[in-house]
Amino acid sequence: MNVTISDLLDLSHTLAGDYLRQFQYPWEALDGIKDLILSLGSQLSPEEYSQPQEHVWVHKTAVVAPTAYLGAPCIIGPETEVRHCAFIRGSALVGAHCVVGNSVELKNVILFDNVQTPHYNYVGDSILGYKSHMGAGSITSNVKSDKTLVVVKGDTAIPTGRKKMGAILGDFVEVGCNSVLNPGTILGRHSSVYPTSCVRGVIPAHSIYKDKDHIVLRQDQ
Repeated sequence: MNVTISDLLDLSHTLAGDYLRQFQYPWEALDGIKDLILSLGSQLSPEEYSQPQEHVWVHKTAVVAPTAYLGAPCIIGPETEVRHCAFIRGSALVGAHCVVGNSVELKNVILFDNVQTPHYNYVGDSILGYKSHMGAGSITSNVKSDKTLVVVKGDTAIPTGRKKMGAILGDFVEVGCNSVLNPGTILGRHSSVYPTSCVRGVIPAHSIYKDKDHIVLRQDQ
């Protein structure tokens, strides 16, 4: 069951690389995202980053719509676009060349470089790897309906000890429109999810998720 940080993520594509190297599993990093952003932000060059309010850092090449909300703490990376009515609640580290789209909500997340969340997405307590993409209306569900602690389920079950955990997307993951990634979902590198899917558990790298009974290896790997 390939669910470690090294299995899923290329750490050269995020400011959080050194921080993430401390951990074996990506969900172990979720508690420290706020403090990480505060630490990173204090070291950013004022020649490269503006600070529109306390503990909010925006690269001067980023484009932020005037209707977007940037809650502290957050970092918006180079050449990233934050579109109309995006709601960044806080504790969001957004990399370079990303898209945070219309009415998208982010909370306690790390978005690696070139991540796209372009249309009506909710991403909470999650990590999205390099060049991953959330289709329109797809969301991460980060709390179980019975409020019990999240368990990552694959070949074996790994307790996370967390009440809140959304999804971990490996590098180059594609999530189809209007899909729900249930708490504790792990999507391996280069995996794809069909539109309108309800996904839970661990999906292997280079797989296509059609439904829970039809998960097939890609033929183009």
